[in-house]
Amino acid sequence: MILYGCGDFLNDYEGISGHEEFRDDLSLMYFTDVEAETGAVESLELVVLQIRQFRLNAASDEDTAWLRETLERESMGFGLRFEPAMKNRLRLKTRP
Repeated sequence: MILYGCGDFLNDYEGISGHEEFRDDLSLMYFTDVEAETGAVESLELVVLQIRQFRLNAASDEDTAWLRETLERESMGFGLRFEPAMKNRLRLKTRP
């Protein structure tokens, strides 16, 4: 498994204007289960957080939906989709 963009869990970009479309106020926590013998990913859950004043807060339903749409668009070619899980959480699914 390769996860990109995990280095800025909490960042100091707040207040820098001109790049709002990239949503640097959103961050993810990754929870994964891996099969010990094969290394195969059994499950991956993403917790969507919003950064405000150096604090991590649960992202709104609207922000979680925006991130889900963005992730699905960018990973479409890999046969992946993300389904809503509990509040501000997404679950990775492979297409059947």
